[in-house]
Amino acid sequence: MKKYALLSVGELLADFIGTEIQESILETSTFERFQGGSPANMAANMARLGMNTALVSCIGNDNIGIYLKREVAKTGIDISHVAVDDFQPTSIVVVSRTKGTPDFIAYRTADRMLQPQHIPDSLLAESAIFHTTCFALSQDPAQSTIVDAAKRANALNCRVSLDANYAIQIWPDRKQAWETISAYCSHDALVKLSEDDAERIYGHKVSEAQILQDFHAMGADLICLTKGGDGSIISTEKGAKQITLGVKPIEVIDATGAGDAYWAGFLTAYTEGASPETCANAGANLAALKLVTKGPLPAKVDKGILYA
Repeated sequence: MKKYALLSVGELLADFIGTEIQESILETSTFERFQGGSPANMAANMARLGMNTALVSCIGNDNIGIYLKREVAKTGIDISHVAVDDFQPTSIVVVSRTKGTPDFIAYRTADRMLQPQHIPDSLLAESAIFHTTCFALSQDPAQSTIVDAAKRANALNCRVSLDANYAIQIWPDRKQAWETISAYCSHDALVKLSEDDAERIYGHKVSEAQILQDFHAMGADLICLTKGGDGSIISTEKGAKQITLGVKPIEVIDATGAGDAYWAGFLTAYTEGASPETCANAGANLAALKLVTKGPLPAKVDKGILYA
């Protein structure tokens, strides 16, 4: 049994979200501060299920960084591997509160300063899964650091995971994004992406078959393509097996963070040796709980919900 079910690596940042509904940041005058960053949220969700998780991130030597560490620690994540950069301030994202697609600006500073020494082999060896995001992979030195760590993780029997949540605003060079994602996936990665993620990565709509074929060609071992209300497709064993799953209809209250909840449920079941189909159902069950919960998931979630 490894010490950590999940070693989550990447952005820990502060979200400043508009307090009133407006079309854009231009019309927004008041913002509220929240702890943000998909890797931190993933680790928190698995910690809520009773799993041991750790976070590797880089923050600035400032009060926003102190706030973020304090918030993350409340969830039960091991924060002893969160690094502090003395020269770059903590990263922030400013977001409008809107009924449509939010207007956002990312100020990338300390989050991209991850160095190889922040992810030693000793930490990878005691982790079951090494997880990151496209946001984390989008800028050096974190980009090179994380791709190299994925190679080392795979050699140390630590499964590599990617949330392929690509956004052109974060990573304008799509060709370079493809090359980096491919390098990361080449280490037998477990990949989650939504139909919207895929459209952003390709720059246009593509077929499910094309997405699965291309990501397996990069080296991904398992791909989970989520389709919102239409369920998901799980393609395993480099594409040799595929499972299609539907979803139960529910009344959505808050969709924010549903993707992180889904993958947290999936990976929790995966670390417990469940089949891909059971993992997908576990992910859907945790995502459903998030969809009917305003704000974050409860501090403690009975792991039994995954297998209900």
